[in-house]
Amino acid sequence: MTNTVHNPDQYIFDFKHIISHGRKKIGLLIGAGAPVSVNIGSTERYEPLIPNVAGLTDLIREGLEDEFKEAFGGIEKQIQNSNIELALSRIRALAEVLGESKVCGLDAKGFQSLSQKICALIYEIVSKPLPAGENPFSDTISWINGINRNHPVEIFTTNYDLLFEEAMERVKTPYFDGFSGSKAPFFDPSSISNNDLPKRWVRLWKLHGSIGWSKSVNGEIVRSNADAGSTMVYPSHIKYDQTQSAPFSSLFERLKNFLLEPDTLLICSGFSFADAHISAKLSECMSANPSSALIALQYQNLDKEVYAAELASRCPNMSVYCRDGAIINGIRAPWKLGDPPSKNWDAIRAEYWNGGEFLLGDFKLLARFLAMSGGGKAKATEPVPEVVAGE
Repeated sequence: MTNTVHNPDQYIFDFKHIISHGRKKIGLLIGAGAPVSVNIGSTERYEPLIPNVAGLTDLIREGLEDEFKEAFGGIEKQIQNSNIELALSRIRALAEVLGESKVCGLDAKGFQSLSQKICALIYEIVSKPLPAGENPFSDTISWINGINRNHPVEIFTTNYDLLFEEAMERVKTPYFDGFSGSKAPFFDPSSISNNDLPKRWVRLWKLHGSIGWSKSVNGEIVRSNADAGSTMVYPSHIKYDQTQSAPFSSLFERLKNFLLEPDTLLICSGFSFADAHISAKLSECMSANPSSALIALQYQNLDKEVYAAELASRCPNMSVYCRDGAIINGIRAPWKLGDPPSKNWDAIRAEYWNGGEFLLGDFKLLARFLAMSGGGKAKATEPVPEVVAGE
């Protein structure tokens, strides 16, 4: 009996054709692995530009002191597989219901202060500037700008940072993030639902909030340049009921509408699919619209990408490409190279394959591949040391 295999050359040949032409409706879903792929340390000591959720949780824990540190530790013990989003959600819930009663040494006002302190620490950690010169975020925008498109590119991201905003503003790329106005830009859900801006404008949707968002004195969500971390808007661990309130309801509705449009492609990078509310939305839309497609480019081996694999097993129009294998059309199999699909393919193969491993699960290498496919000027960079670049 012949063992089933997937030929990466075949699928990357088709993928390259799609991303190098402007006829397809393309969206990107970018998770915490994207800034993790940017090394601001050295070749000997890898230091991510911004850590993933696990790294962020460690830094928050280290940054808290005295009664805040003790209370945070107590909250973590109450939560299975705790992380900063789950802990912050619990802390905010306690701030709303405790009153003068105490849990883990804090009353309602204490937990409110702890929440503000955590947000200030998150702001400090996540407020990293984009590195000068070429980087994955500028490479991605170079790819977007390098092709004459029939439809706008839409970027959905769970990240709080402002790296995509900075990358676009450096090269004067117009974009829309759901806010309108100048002095205190306000969230405008009608503009998101209409989506009638010029196609050359990139759409940027921050599904989990942003360090650039705050609440006005009237309680409305505005985009602000203020550096006070305590006023940032974070949804913590977004659950179904929380995604029904503004501004997140409009952003998730845009993700839904994008996937329900005919002949769309969503490219996922740096995203672990561990966020149940997002995976549920993706599953719902992919099942409802067989003409849509999702390609998840994952950093780890296939057996480690359990959340992506589980979703792909239910959605045949979702493909998962990992280091050692893939799930395509619901079939799980290892990679095996075949005959080159075109002349001089070896040079292209070196961009996504090395030492028997598929490379494009690394956002840095994917962004370079996109830029090279779209006329951008991406240069070769040193190999990335082994790190877990998912959420």
